[in-house]
Amino acid sequence: MRHTLAVLVENRPGVLAHIAGLFSRRAFNIESIAAGRTEEPDLTRITIVVDGDEQLDQVTKQLNKLVDVVGVTDFTETDSIDRELALVKVRALPGTRSDLVNIANVFRANVVDVTREAMVLELTGDEDKIDALCEVLKDHGIIELVRTGKIALERGSRPAKADMLPPAQT
Repeated sequence: MRHTLAVLVENRPGVLAHIAGLFSRRAFNIESIAAGRTEEPDLTRITIVVDGDEQLDQVTKQLNKLVDVVGVTDFTETDSIDRELALVKVRALPGTRSDLVNIANVFRANVVDVTREAMVLELTGDEDKIDALCEVLKDHGIIELVRTGKIALERGSRPAKADMLPPAQT
């Protein structure tokens, strides 16, 4: 089973490497990882997607023991919103540009760059939406593709970090 974990950490050098190392030592393959500052500049949120159940509980407990980790939330069973960002550079000769613009419109993608022979599309959505766009664009010739990895937030007005912080800090 695929799990999406949100790890709230102190914004310090080396924290991401420690966390990735913990997964590596447990033979968990990280399918995607995205990190960025939160609304509090001294905290970073790392969203990690991993596949597997066997040792996930143990890894989560070990993550919580790391000094720089404020808390961990597993979004797998929660009502949450997740998105990825993709930039896709595709062949765009003059005769196919209008088709590509139409495809972009169907997927609500943005055209962010056009040259004589290529076009770059920007798409935000869930993994399936990005996969579907890439499948359609294969026929046109994908030159290059980059994806951010999944980020996620729990639905509702309560911040997930309320579950991550010790009771005295909430």
